[in-house]
Amino acid sequence: MTNVLAPLEEPFSDEVNAALARYPRQNGYLLTLFRTFANSVRFLEKCVPNLLDKESPLDLRTREIIILRVTANRNCDYEWGVHVAIFSNAAGLRDDHIAATKVSNADCWSAKEQRLISAIDQLCEQGTVDNAALSIFQKDWTKEQQLEIIALCGTYSTISMVANVARLPLENFAVAFPAKH
Repeated sequence: MTNVLAPLEEPFSDEVNAALARYPRQNGYLLTLFRTFANSVRFLEKCVPNLLDKESPLDLRTREIIILRVTANRNCDYEWGVHVAIFSNAAGLRDDHIAATKVSNADCWSAKEQRLISAIDQLCEQGTVDNAALSIFQKDWTKEQQLEIIALCGTYSTISMVANVARLPLENFAVAFPAKH
């Protein structure tokens, strides 16, 4: 079947190469996910690169909590595993934090992080947050941070769906979801 969503292999067209130049590499390796995005130059240019910058109003730990929770909610072991492998140490996430991104009501988080996770869960489930959560969300985060959180939830939902639909196998360096209890 010619319409199978699958990672492209090199050599890439000049247009695809130019778009992929904005994507990070892991020790020179271009992730399977990014090569899957390459099926559409428009997608490569519009979907992810704008949130991969170092200009985020959120610190790395907060960004990674959002990404791990969204990808866990979307049951995307591919993207969850890549982020755990690459970013969890730098983000200061311990093993209990990492495991807790897959479960509800974990007590390893700070109060602010627990409120963030609750908001992420509501955004993933309902596309909004209820009034009580919204009031707290607005107190905890600046307007710029609120928009970044919402954008990360939407972007990583999309990324998760792409990886899941393409049936991407875990990268060889990625971490697998924790075993269910």
